[in-house]
Amino acid sequence: MQADSDLDKRKLLSAGCHASIFISALIGSIGIPIGILFVSEDPIVKENAKEAINFHFNVWLYGGIITLLSFITFGLLGLILGPIWFVYHWGLSMWAIFHCLNNPEQAFRYPFIFRLL
Repeated sequence: MQADSDLDKRKLLSAGCHASIFISALIGSIGIPIGILFVSEDPIVKENAKEAINFHFNVWLYGGIITLLSFITFGLLGLILGPIWFVYHWGLSMWAIFHCLNNPEQAFRYPFIFRLL
């Protein structure tokens, strides 16, 4: 009974770390995985929290680059790169949540991101 409870807790916290990106693209949404990182003692949950924090940084970095390029090209590159960034941002987050709920014994690793933590 205790093992099922721990597994459900791991699933919920890990998925919550990755789902926090859907709250907003603002700085406040990163507080959820940071809080979970400091509160949780589960190593898998901690790894998922670190990965979610790194993903937040990458989303902000790529969004900033696309915004800059959009201003430089009067919105032309923004029309092309904006949808790609949206699919990258939301698609990978949904994949991470699905992975955490279906495979809680392994931390999710986002492809194509820079890892600061």
